Amino acid sequence: MSAPATGTLDTAQAPTTTVVRGGRLLRDLLGVLPFFVFVTIFLLIPTLVVVIGAFAGPDNRPTLDNITALADGYIVDAFVRSITVSAVTALLGAALGALLAYVVVTAGPDSLVRRLVTSACGVLAQFGGVTLAFAFIATLGLSGFVTVFLRDSLGIDIFSGGVWLFDLPGLVLVYTYFQIPLMVIVFLPALDGIRPQWREATENLGGSTWYYWRHVAGPLLAPAFLGSTLLLFANAFSAYATAAALVSQGAPLVPLQIRSALTSEVLLGRENLGKAMALGMVVVVALVMWLYGLLQRRTSRWLD
Repeated sequence: MSAPATGTLDTAQAPTTTVVRGGRLLRDLLGVLPFFVFVTIFLLIPTLVVVIGAFAGPDNRPTLDNITALADGYIVDAFVRSITVSAVTALLGAALGALLAYVVVTAGPDSLVRRLVTSACGVLAQFGGVTLAFAFIATLGLSGFVTVFLRDSLGIDIFSGGVWLFDLPGLVLVYTYFQIPLMVIVFLPALDGIRPQWREATENLGGSTWYYWRHVAGPLLAPAFLGSTLLLFANAFSAYATAAALVSQGAPLVPLQIRSALTSEVLLGRENLGKAMALGMVVVVALVMWLYGLLQRRTSRWLD
């Protein structure tokens, strides 16, 4: 008598369990729906527009003319300059940011120094665009207060060799300014994963500080450091507003070339050249972020 009752009870509970699981799945899907909508509107659709436009001619017929035009000298030069500026600022930001992150870690997890530095880095890493360009112009421009002070009080003219602030050297300085705090933010978790017991074990076995960094901490932190550097490269390579506000003449970088192609008069049959350059940037950033993902997976495997 008890076996049929149990079977009946299990049969009755099965639809209820299915309904509960279905409700949870629906709730979870509704929770991530805004994210998927955001990604679709601001990432997938623009990328699709760029890809289609890069292979479309003036009559909307498929063509490779826009892609082959990327081999033009001025476009190649723009890509080389963009990659150079991004690489230099990524290396500078990674080196200086890693040193600052190490100082923060040695201060202790609950120290006032760590709270102040991480809070400041969280703000400064997002402090870019026109506001950052104006801040540097007001500080180091031709009539900036630091420039005027050095010239009038100390007789030092920082622009004696040319107006470098509004050229590639100025972009390197300004980009490095927001690369350093970003490096602190993304590299701190890796430094936190280095356990003090590893250094104590090295010292107990007779290893020096150099040996510890060369054979223990260095290899463990190398993937995280390289991955963070790649992230900084992608951040600088895709930056637009700061360069657009700082560089008043010419278009030395790819984002500025794209702006010129989209807003200026273009040659007949080259209307979609800007989208082709944007596709080139997408390919470069996608490759960099793929390498970043590989390094992040290796880092998480070592530091878990």
